[in-house]
Amino acid sequence: QVHLVESGGGSAQPGGSLRLSCAASGYTYTRGCMAWFRQAPGKEREGIAAIERNGGTRYADSVKGRFTISRDNGENTLLLQMNSLKPEDTAMYYCAARRDYWFTAWSDFHYWGQGTQVTVSS
Repeated sequence: QVHLVESGGGSAQPGGSLRLSCAASGYTYTRGCMAWFRQAPGKEREGIAAIERNGGTRYADSVKGRFTISRDNGENTLLLQMNSLKPEDTAMYYCAARRDYWFTAWSDFHYWGQGTQVTVSS
């Protein structure tokens, strides 16, 4: 049974930083592509950052240059460093994982965490 648990959400001011973590268990972590998604109130869920088995990454244009996805295989943890936060980054953030090594599409993720809330306001 795959279990993903996000942490690190909270409140920040515009221009501030937060770091999200996702602890993975029951998953062959070192083999799979993992990603971060977010969903703001009244909007569809969007994929914002993904990392493949070989460390290759991809980002949505909305976060490129501000957010960094990484993984600590030794700790079975996925990370998202968020800098230069904007009010429009306010959303529920979700960790997700695929059963395969490589990214194919934002719609092709099989496992999901429960989410952690990020609020950016002054």
